[in-house]
Amino acid sequence: MTSTMPSSEQVLRTDYQKSVAEYWNAEKDPVNIRLGEVDGLFHHHYGIGDYDPSVLEGPEETRDARIIEEMHRLETAQANVLLDHLGEVGPDDRVMDTGSGRGGTSFMANQRFGCHVDGVSISQKQVDFANAQAEERGVSDKVAFHFKNMLDTGFASGSLRASWNNESTMYVDLFELFREHARLLEYGGRYVTITGCYNDVTGGRSKAVSRIDEHYTCNIHPRSAYFRAMAANNLVPINVVDLTDQTIPYWELRAQSSVATGIEDPFLTAYKEGSFHYLLIAADRV
Repeated sequence: MTSTMPSSEQVLRTDYQKSVAEYWNAEKDPVNIRLGEVDGLFHHHYGIGDYDPSVLEGPEETRDARIIEEMHRLETAQANVLLDHLGEVGPDDRVMDTGSGRGGTSFMANQRFGCHVDGVSISQKQVDFANAQAEERGVSDKVAFHFKNMLDTGFASGSLRASWNNESTMYVDLFELFREHARLLEYGGRYVTITGCYNDVTGGRSKAVSRIDEHYTCNIHPRSAYFRAMAANNLVPINVVDLTDQTIPYWELRAQSSVATGIEDPFLTAYKEGSFHYLLIAADRV
């Protein structure tokens, strides 16, 4: 997809969007950088699956390196689960990574399907980093990252076979987001998100969920909002997978690592008390 280079004023339309962009432009969190350095695949999301308890044993001097490698394995496993739900994607298809971070899931999609991938982010630093990665990997002819607003990408209607948000929906209005995804997807195209959402059954945001919001400058949505916004925008869920129990081991391991940030306890509390869910939702464009 070709597009002209937009100005910052065109992309960042509200003070909140500017604050989110500033946060991610300044972000150099070791929990993202050091894990990516394991194999050059940089993610901006959490992990799923049981961790190997042996990483906590053995020589003390290599303990942290073992934990870092295992956390990276779990976050890569999470991205693979998202890609498993994208449906049939071929080498000639186009897909979009919305809120693409440093590009990890985009490169995995291209490697698996051979498809064209466009990533969008409101962080120019992330876009530049990810495009440099595409050059290094020799896939810049197929994988490109753009400084764009996920609510108004400017790309052609019906041009995508699939699209996704991997832990980025909590920064935007869901009705606006799904309207744009529905516009971009071809009829029968697939949208997938993995996201944290608060549990409507337990009421409003718990104290732990509010702490997560504050830490990441985000606005976590209730679970019900996803389905209302999808229904309003011709996106029909085909799979809903509760990954909450599968992500708890990642957080328990992270809490014992050198890259812990202090947000581990609120996540574990929220998940275990049931006020916060980690969901995968796959939906078809109808």
